[in-house]
Amino acid sequence: MQHQTSVHSSRIDGFLFAESAGVLRGVSPVADFPRLQDMLSSPLGDIAYEVIGIPKKAGRPALRVRLSGPLRLTCQRCLGVLEFALQVDEVLVLARTEAEIEAQPVDPESPDRILGGKEMPVGAMLEDEILLAVPFAPHHQECSEAGEDRIDGSRDSPFANLRGLLDRGGRTRN
Repeated sequence: MQHQTSVHSSRIDGFLFAESAGVLRGVSPVADFPRLQDMLSSPLGDIAYEVIGIPKKAGRPALRVRLSGPLRLTCQRCLGVLEFALQVDEVLVLARTEAEIEAQPVDPESPDRILGGKEMPVGAMLEDEILLAVPFAPHHQECSEAGEDRIDGSRDSPFANLRGLLDRGGRTRN
């Protein structure tokens, strides 16, 4: 079973999709992921996606999610544009209940478990994986605008301007 449709209107029966080794692939504009927008400096670009059903992974049906594409994030140091190459390849094991997920011991090496169902919104699942892949505080390795070094290699202290606000006893002047 192979589909090519808008990811945001797609819903799958997760268990049936996995058992039948279904494939859903396509390209979606970055602008179509609403929860991602606050992290972006620009909503330009497209994300290629692929969801593949796996009949049995760790004894359970699963979905393999692959995502790739450029994201234009905001650097948290200089607030400039930071190009981020999104690359996701995750296996998500399907569970029927929250209790089933909680009963499984936490193991960082095992695939993540998600709640499966008959009406799983594919766009939301993909957006969750994108949000997990984006760095918490993205920044350039070297920013040219924030904390620029002087020619002699020294830097201003971020607290240098506060010195004049204190008198010799450490109290603020009024």
